[in-house]
Amino acid sequence: MGTRISILTAVFALAAAVAASTASAAATSYSGHARPLSVTTFGVGVAIGDTGELPSTGGSESASLTDVNLLGLASVGLLEGTASGKSDQSTSQASLVSVSIPIAGLEADVVKSQASAQCNGATPSLSGSSDLVNVTILGMPISAPMPNVAVTLPAGTSLLLNEQTSSTSGGKGWRTVNAIHVTGPGTDIVVAGAESDITCA
Repeated sequence: MGTRISILTAVFALAAAVAASTASAAATSYSGHARPLSVTTFGVGVAIGDTGELPSTGGSESASLTDVNLLGLASVGLLEGTASGKSDQSTSQASLVSVSIPIAGLEADVVKSQASAQCNGATPSLSGSSDLVNVTILGMPISAPMPNVAVTLPAGTSLLLNEQTSSTSGGKGWRTVNAIHVTGPGTDIVVAGAESDITCA
């Protein structure tokens, strides 16, 4: 009799632990998007390769384009964006190949960003990063730095590298990563923008 009770107790404890783990890892809604290239000039904005917002129920969205030339403000050989939400995680990624931003004197072989929002129990856990491959600004090579590094350039132009912002409130959390953010007179350009949002049960 004692052995049966011990076995039943162990089975119930295991079932409860599995149920608690499943419940704590659940997400009630997702959001986010990838915007590989966003350009605003004198109040007029366009997002190139935008995946669109991820549905609150999750799933996946993607977009890609080749040979983009935006009025001399930016040119890209290839850009791709993906966003997905499932189980306990929302993720987004943006990547660009052969990038040129003349206003900043910027050339790059590859620029990437990724953002992630995950449920750690009922609490959001956020992360993000940028990758810069063979990037030069005014002929000077740069590498992926720590978050939110500002660079001042001539003619009133500035850069923010590995720009990261995030917020959590209760079970809700979001993280945005912009690999390169260029601002100048009347111009705002974001290269490799990714955002992920999640609401945890």
